[in-house]
Formats: sequence, C-alpha cells, structure tokens
Amino acid sequence: MTARGTQDATTADAVWETHPVTPDRFEDFADVVNRSRRTTHCWCLSHRLTAPEIRELGGDGPTAREQAMRALCDRPNPPGVAAYRDGVPVGWCNIGPRSEITRLARSKLMPPVDDRPVWSIVCVVVRSGHRRQGVTTHLLEGAVAYAASRGAPAVEAHPVDTEGARMDLTMAFVGTRAMFERVGFEVVGTTAATASGMPRLVMRRELA
Repeated sequence: MTARGTQDATTADAVWETHPVTPDRFEDFADVVNRSRRTTHCWCLSHRLTAPEIRELGGDGPTAREQAMRALCDRPNPPGVAAYRDGVPVGWCNIGPRSEITRLARSKLMPPVDDRPVWSIVCVVVRSGHRRQGVTTHLLEGAVAYAASRGAPAVEAHPVDTEGARMDLTMAFVGTRAMFERVGFEVVGTTAATASGMPRLVMRRELA
C-alpha cells in the first residue's frame, strides 16, 4: 500500500508504504524498535508470550528473545506492520487478532466489550529521528488496512486520554486518544487498566 504524505512540508512529497513484518522484513522492524540491537531489549514480546514463556527464554537472553520474535513473524498472521517513508522503515505497529495476543486474551483489566473477533493494536513505535513528522497517521492507517485485508470486522486500541497531562515515555507505546481519533477510531468503552497513572480507554474503528 502506498500513500502520499500530507502532514507537513517534510512529508508532502514522501511516498508511504506499510507492510506486514514477515521474516524477510525482520531487520526493518529491528531498525525501528532496536536499531542498536541492545541486549536488554524486549523485542515486543510481552503481549504475545506469557511471562513464564519469556522467562524460559532465559539463559540465551537477548538472542533467544530475538529468535522468538522472528518465529512470530513466520506465523500466518505476522505480529504487526512496518511503515516506510521513501523506502526507509520509520514505524512499527504490533497488531493482530485479539485471540492471538496472549496478554489481551487473558486480561481481566481489559476484557472484551463484545464477542466480535476484533483485531487489536498493542504497540505503536516511531523510529528515533522521525517523530513529529506524520509517521503515526500513516502507520495506523496501514495497520488498519492490514487488518481489513485479513478479514477483521473492526480494529481496537487501548490508549489513554491524556487531557493535557504528560505521558511517561516508557508507556508512550499505548498511544493517546487524540492519536487514534485522527484516524477514525471512536471510544466504545473503558478499562480498569492504566498507563502513566491514566485510565486506558477502548477505542474501535469499524471496517466495511
């Protein structure tokens, strides 16, 4: 999928693409979330595997975590999409069927609002050096398009309504209400979960 950027002067002539992170695109994903390949990085596994499964990766540490994420990328539904601006990977969105996202599927703090087989967004990351340049809008639109191509009836997210408050950067991956409203999501419920001390909402975008 490609789109013409319209956010500001730096992106007006950019060509945007979004692709599922299949094994051949793993290094692009890694360049966004862990460019320096830090040994303590999470590799975006915390929602996909159980805590015991992550602990079991143990001894081989970061290499085992990286390989676990590579294995997820080889599944029928890759665990997310990467956004590209003029061929450069600049964003990552962890998205998939709610039923395949272990932490959500088992969550008592963020239970489903109904029994529809929605897809869920659990993480949004913009590559360092590319923030405040319109990446998030293109990334989320691409993530929604990916879900739609796989037959999702709707896409959900669980951001916070900051209402002018500052969010701890370590929790910024959950996103904000305003971020999702810009791409057509609407509030459909609340949760018992919090991020940076602020309650997390249930926001949904219906798909045709």
